[in-house]
Amino acid sequence: MVKASYQERQAKIKTYFDRTAADAWSKLTSDAKVSRIRATVRAGRDDMRNTLLDWLPADLTGKRLLDAGCGTGMLAVEAARRGAEVVAIDVAPTLIEIARERTPTDLGAGSVTFQAGDMLDPAHGRFDHVVAMDSLIHYRPADAVKVLAGLAERTSGSMIFTFAPRTLPLTIMLAVGRLFPRSDRSPAIEPVSEGALRKLLAAEPLLSCWKPQRTRRIVLGFYMSQALELVRV
Repeated sequence: MVKASYQERQAKIKTYFDRTAADAWSKLTSDAKVSRIRATVRAGRDDMRNTLLDWLPADLTGKRLLDAGCGTGMLAVEAARRGAEVVAIDVAPTLIEIARERTPTDLGAGSVTFQAGDMLDPAHGRFDHVVAMDSLIHYRPADAVKVLAGLAERTSGSMIFTFAPRTLPLTIMLAVGRLFPRSDRSPAIEPVSEGALRKLLAAEPLLSCWKPQRTRRIVLGFYMSQALELVRV
């Protein structure tokens, strides 16, 4: 069962990305000119997205993939171009509309269905792979693990996600971020050490058949995030 803290944070994330930051996020995920700070975030996100895609099979023909927290849909489109049937979910309807507008008309054998809603909704069906890029970083670590546990019940292959590593540089960046105007602030990020996260994953009964595999931390300017792959064994 999803905790109330997950639902409360989800509501805040929806408000932020659907109202406050929709234009900024649209520019960040395009080739529009942005500030130097946001340019480092864009470059870091590009590197992370490529990393997650590299961890997926090169040929996804016939596979179902959940893009959990798809934003404006860049990863979802690339996965579809590999032949995947992608269900791309985001809590913010405004971002989903942007994603739909940007979707190429020809994706080859693949497809993307963009939906605004909860990534945990069982109506989305079963998947071969799940990707959650920078969408779980806003939730408390225990809640993020519960989300992964919920998705694991409907996933047969791998779950790839990112978390905010608890480091001194990130702590400093978060402190600096609090100096920005309130309208420019994103929902609070919940840093967690890799060791603590692995302990939470190991202690979750629904993840007993899942084992951590590859991991990679990307630090570029004001972007810091770490990818972790979970594989069913």
